[in-house]
Amino acid sequence: MARFINKWISWYLVLAMFVIGVTPRAYAGFAPSEIIGLSPADRNADLRKIQFFLEMKMVQERLRQFGYTPEEVQSRLSQVDDQQLHQLALKLDDLNVAGDSGLGVVIALLIIVILVIVIIQLLGHKIVIKKD
Repeated sequence: MARFINKWISWYLVLAMFVIGVTPRAYAGFAPSEIIGLSPADRNADLRKIQFFLEMKMVQERLRQFGYTPEEVQSRLSQVDDQQLHQLALKLDDLNVAGDSGLGVVIALLIIVILVIVIIQLLGHKIVIKKD
């Protein structure tokens, strides 16, 4: 009887972990009830952030590939209103320029596992897994 209960509990936990893993994350935060205007200091800070991003060599090269000159970029940037400028600055914070896909972490874990297996083999130890 105990084995039967353990089996059902195990399957329940497997199902629960699957459901928890499949459900999307939901992020919550405060939303203002009215549109809040940005101060000139906020606009200047956002402009500095965007200018710093546009000064990167990789970004300049990519814009050149799209056919934009630095003068065109500056003229379009001056036409953007405060709200759009602020949204662009916020999106730049979330942008990952290097593009880390997590491949480095996977490779590091594989190297660690391989090293552990090699060390165990060199020491002459054996790992035996028995089923009860």
